[in-house]
Amino acid sequence: MASGNLFTLTDANFDAEVLQSGKPVLVDFWAVWCGPCKMIAPLVEELAEEYAGKVKIGKLNVDESGETPGRYGIMSIPTLLLFKNGEVVNRLVGYQPKEHLVRMINGALQE
Repeated sequence: MASGNLFTLTDANFDAEVLQSGKPVLVDFWAVWCGPCKMIAPLVEELAEEYAGKVKIGKLNVDESGETPGRYGIMSIPTLLLFKNGEVVNRLVGYQPKEHLVRMINGALQE
């Protein structure tokens, strides 16, 4: 699932792709069985296209990679974490309208 700016994240590549990234990274923690995750997925894909070159966007399946969600206290999904310089700068839990996601990303780009 590395279509353009949308990356598949795992426990194995998380540090390299997210924590060591020179750009802000939006991470979507999701699972196949999660209804709200399926609802937010098209928005995440749109953002990946719209912010290509400015922000990396990745999806981490919590059922396939359980260590990373535990590290960041992910208790419910979807949870979207925005990382900048290896640190979490924002967190949204549950389905969110696109404008909330855009506001979160734009805030990180302006800092």
